[in-house]
Amino acid sequence: TLVAKSHDRHVELALRTTLDENLEMVRDTVSHLCSQGRRVFVDCEHFFDGYRANPEYAKAVVRAAWEAGADVVVLCDTNGGMLPAQVQAVVATVLADTGARLGMHAQDDTGCAVANTLAAVDAGATHVQCTANGYGERVGNSNLFPVVAALELKYGKKVLPDGALREMTRISHAIAEVVNLTPSTHQPYVGVSAFAHKAGLHASAIKVDPDLYQHIDPEQVGNTMRMLVSDMAGRASIEPKGKELGIDLGGDRELVGRVVERVKERELKGYTYEAADASFELLLREEAEGRARTYFQVESWRAIVEDRPDGTHANEATVKLFAKGERIVATAEGNGPVNALDRALRVALETIYPQLAKLELVDYKVRILEGKHGTQSTTRVLISTSDGAGEWSTVGVAENVIAASWQALEDAYTYGLLRAGVEPAE
Repeated sequence: TLVAKSHDRHVELALRTTLDENLEMVRDTVSHLCSQGRRVFVDCEHFFDGYRANPEYAKAVVRAAWEAGADVVVLCDTNGGMLPAQVQAVVATVLADTGARLGMHAQDDTGCAVANTLAAVDAGATHVQCTANGYGERVGNSNLFPVVAALELKYGKKVLPDGALREMTRISHAIAEVVNLTPSTHQPYVGVSAFAHKAGLHASAIKVDPDLYQHIDPEQVGNTMRMLVSDMAGRASIEPKGKELGIDLGGDRELVGRVVERVKERELKGYTYEAADASFELLLREEAEGRARTYFQVESWRAIVEDRPDGTHANEATVKLFAKGERIVATAEGNGPVNALDRALRVALETIYPQLAKLELVDYKVRILEGKHGTQSTTRVLISTSDGAGEWSTVGVAENVIAASWQALEDAYTYGLLRAGVEPAE
């Protein structure tokens, strides 16, 4: 891939050469590489801004690269300022005037990178440049995943090997893990909220026919439909949500009613289960099975933050609990009071439940709910935990952040043991 200047001002100010000399350099470089048997892709940097300033010169650069043997000439919206209608018009004109095989490279500065990429395809471009999850400089590049999904599922173009599209969600999340960024929950096609349904009307209709409120089958891209549980969703979402979690409610209206009432009652206190599926599953199983999943019983816990004269802080937590008939007291230090509690709970339970060694807290969110006075407000904590094979989220609500965190931690450990197939203590 070569980068060529196609904006006349960049040629004169950045390269400090003449417009004709730039064209000669493009021809010579492309011709030489083609003579060596190389496939050459030429990225015309700042093409759209250059086209706006001097359309004939911008097209001359494209023509020079194409006639010298370039496989594809890529039109780059380097500053990311174009809109779809503008892109479509320019690409169509350049294609008609040069006959070149064109590609598109879009930046997302206007939030239109994916739309601009598809607009270029509509105008005749046959090559697109995108990045996984849209990662890139400034606000990012055109996102590969919605572009590929649109080409396959909306345009009917065969751009991937058979079965590859179903790997898209997994790959998106794996790449986010590699770069140590939290996957966007609202990313089209692959986000966990891409096929999530909450409102009662939606949930009721989804039970009849999922296509009524989904533009594709989520399994086509390796994603899954999710039913979000809330007071607003009501009964209509509980039964399909149970099915999603592997719990057959068997049309038990009384059971569903109890679950709805529990959800309403807890939402009034500040709980939310839309982003805490694990906590909701524990609640649902408790109602369906007639007992809570109890792997340990907490006697007490405490967290101490010590302010030292040198300005540093020491964080220590102590947990007292019963597990399998044994009373356990464990103390641990951490980077903060919540981390200390997490470590103390792990120390207390790992010898009895070695499955917990795989658990890792991967995300922690705190939200201060509305109150009359800031320091007296209710706190909601959401914790995401991983066992290496998957992630789950739990919620806690209390008048202070440590107590709310403890609730979420308890649910996280309980759900982790449930996932591992451990039977609850009698």
